[in-house]
Amino acid sequence: MMKKRLLMAVVLIMMLIVAACSDGTATEVENSQGNKEEAKSEAKSEAKSGGRLLLGTTAAPTLFNPYYSTDTSSSTIEGFIFSGLVTVDTDFNPEGDLAESWEFSDDGLTWTFKLRENVKWHDGEDFTADDVVFSYNIPLSEDYIGPRGLPFEIIEEVNKVDDYTVEIVLSEPYAPFITITAQFEILPEHILGDVPIAELGKNAAFNTKAPIGTGPFKFKEWKEGEYIQLDAFDEYFKGKPKLESIIYKIVPDTNTLMAQLQVGDINLAGISPQYIETAKKLEEQGKVVVSSGNSNAFEYIGYNLRNELFKEKEVRQALTHAIDKEAIVQAILDGAGTVAHGPGSPANWAFNPDVPKFEYDPELAKKKLEEAGWTPGPDGVLEKDGKKFEFVLKTTSANEIRQQIAEVVQQQWSEIGVKVSIELLEWSAYVEQTSPPLWNFDAIVAGWSIGSDPDPTWFWHTSEIANGLNYNGFSNARVDELLSSNTKISDIEERKRIIAEADAIVAEEQVNTFLYYVHGSLAKSPNLHGPEFNAANTYYKIHEWYFE
Repeated sequence: MMKKRLLMAVVLIMMLIVAACSDGTATEVENSQGNKEEAKSEAKSEAKSGGRLLLGTTAAPTLFNPYYSTDTSSSTIEGFIFSGLVTVDTDFNPEGDLAESWEFSDDGLTWTFKLRENVKWHDGEDFTADDVVFSYNIPLSEDYIGPRGLPFEIIEEVNKVDDYTVEIVLSEPYAPFITITAQFEILPEHILGDVPIAELGKNAAFNTKAPIGTGPFKFKEWKEGEYIQLDAFDEYFKGKPKLESIIYKIVPDTNTLMAQLQVGDINLAGISPQYIETAKKLEEQGKVVVSSGNSNAFEYIGYNLRNELFKEKEVRQALTHAIDKEAIVQAILDGAGTVAHGPGSPANWAFNPDVPKFEYDPELAKKKLEEAGWTPGPDGVLEKDGKKFEFVLKTTSANEIRQQIAEVVQQQWSEIGVKVSIELLEWSAYVEQTSPPLWNFDAIVAGWSIGSDPDPTWFWHTSEIANGLNYNGFSNARVDELLSSNTKISDIEERKRIIAEADAIVAEEQVNTFLYYVHGSLAKSPNLHGPEFNAANTYYKIHEWYFE
């Protein structure tokens, strides 16, 4: 069978060459002076190693197992601890990680990965093909009940060819397959191989107390509600990290985060839109460096379609008509966002800007609700069949923007006769209540980060309702048909057309009120070299980051 080479990833070890020429003319120094110059150069090189990265966040993680976690904080830390077969660069291009190269057959069904040799787990054991076979078989098991099973449904076999070669056989072509492998890091078979699959998601001994990976940093300590400490892994296969450790510091709110960034108690943090001006002032003072751009994400109000209140699309459309999204962007985000009308993100190639739009129009909102049978009761709250139009809007107490959005929409919905109470939850409680199997919410203010491939099957396909990421419980036969076909097509323009049609239907249905597309910003200490905001991989090559 003719094989096609997709990519041979070459790891480039950066040589930090320090020139110590004070007058710009000296090119060669001999004898004792040469030794002095060499010593100066070594001292400067040494200064580019070490240091502790204090990474600030308002959202605590939940567990460290990429086959079971669903929140951004957990995924971020997993990326430091574990390695995948591939990773993506800052432009979403795949490049080798644990796999140094891969090939696929002419029909796109058989993928062969050549693994790196001499890779060590954090406990000193050797990484081999057995670990890949073990990890990729977790979601294939009938006992797997995690939320990440979707892309594994097309995997028929995961075979060990030899200790450093793995063959994966698909049942059908799957366009996102290579970038999907970047989202699923490899777990240690020698530690977890005897744990029943049904118990892996709740295996606290590994998932929260002692995760072992092959990544650049190894787990040291998790102090609940305060920080997670990761230390550099000296035997990391791409080279010993220059940073000594990472402290993933959890702070109660964004005000605290900004204050700690200002005084140096944090030296890297994502900046919420309402604090951009504050961050820029700190930059003018030389305290931070700010980088910004479009994030691969959107913010939304999500409706639980299991609730009878939200069954009719006209009602959901009315709720959207009642919200002034432009005012939210300007007043709460200080303009650091773009009004959204549908899913996706302008940061990726599949974005469809031409979806149905439901502009701010409170009178039209009232009309639609009246046509749906909702009329004002004695207290002004809409009623239908003896039931009031009232529900709880949940979000996390750690995110001030989402709290403010909840308060704004609460007021704007009250003006059309919809009564809403707000419930703020600590992050881990919020994740638990709004995720499978509980689905304990009426509506939420939330956000979605889109993966390295923009396939929206995760969010909207009926198959993802029970245990997946279709939090809304949305089901549409035409959307299912489109999404099932999009991953079988290699032509990117055809995929884009299909995803655009699905996104247009989702927008028409107003499964969510899509609020805005996120503008992301990153603030770092001026002497921290490496971090630069990008939509694809914020922590790209973190093992090469260093403090001056």
